[in-house]
Amino acid sequence: MIPAVSDQNRSAGEGQPRSVEDEQSRAAGGGGEGLRYLLVLSRPRFWLYLAGPVAVGVTYGIDAVSGLFTPVTVALALYFLVPANVFLYGVNDVFDADIDELNPKKEGREARWQGSRPVVAAVVASGALGLATLAITPRVAWPYLLGFLVLAVGYSAPPVRFKTTPFLDSLSNGLYALPGAAAYATVAGAHPPLAALAGAWLWTMGMHTFSAIPDIEPDRAAGIDTTATLLGEGRTYAYCFAAWAAAAAGFWAVDARLGALLGVYPVFVAWVARSSVSVDRAYWWFPALNTVVGTLLSMGGLWRVYPLWEALP
Repeated sequence: MIPAVSDQNRSAGEGQPRSVEDEQSRAAGGGGEGLRYLLVLSRPRFWLYLAGPVAVGVTYGIDAVSGLFTPVTVALALYFLVPANVFLYGVNDVFDADIDELNPKKEGREARWQGSRPVVAAVVASGALGLATLAITPRVAWPYLLGFLVLAVGYSAPPVRFKTTPFLDSLSNGLYALPGAAAYATVAGAHPPLAALAGAWLWTMGMHTFSAIPDIEPDRAAGIDTTATLLGEGRTYAYCFAAWAAAAAGFWAVDARLGALLGVYPVFVAWVARSSVSVDRAYWWFPALNTVVGTLLSMGGLWRVYPLWEALP
């Protein structure tokens, strides 16, 4: 399942050594170095934040195991695994180029924007590939696919630039739930349950805002307004708890077992808020936590059509 969504809003710190800048400049060039730069730009650590919901959506939308791997489901999974991340984070990096010059996070796990023509072309092509998914999916899935593309641009790009408007930054991150909704609609031929969609959207809101807590002071210094900078650390923890508790309630309305599983998130944020663990450190645990929860969700969907006892020898 799908944030390090805060990777789209961290924005302050110190510059980097010239040698690193030179290396990144070369990486934005052609050939293998250009591909390496695109790989870094796409945030591989967080690929499953878009591709994971596709797996969940498919497993709950199918009515037989034969529907699990089809040309369409595989195409959606592959698009949201890499190209969608190139598009999402590429748009983000284009419009954050100035503030990212002072972002220390860009010195290690990520790279500062290097706007060479091949890189720009790859970002544009990734967006076009997203539009191409409309040709292989039923109409019922189109609102979710188009919604993802619109929000992926609107989150970072003017004139709306949701990421700099408190509460809209959180609300717009429902884009991470849309690949799963599109996948469900594709295989089921119907919209996902409203309670599940609402729960998934609320989950992304909590995840985005939690991941913005380490950026409160840097964002304030850079003059960037976010939900976290407006609320402050203590109230942001409470906001995340409320969003995740509501998300668990939404999933509970679909199936009590799903609600119980999603209940790990409000417990997690309450523990972080009351413990001595740094939120900067807890933030990097999210990929592992989300992978475990997403795997369990997907397994639950599979067991609907292929019960566990039938899989056992």
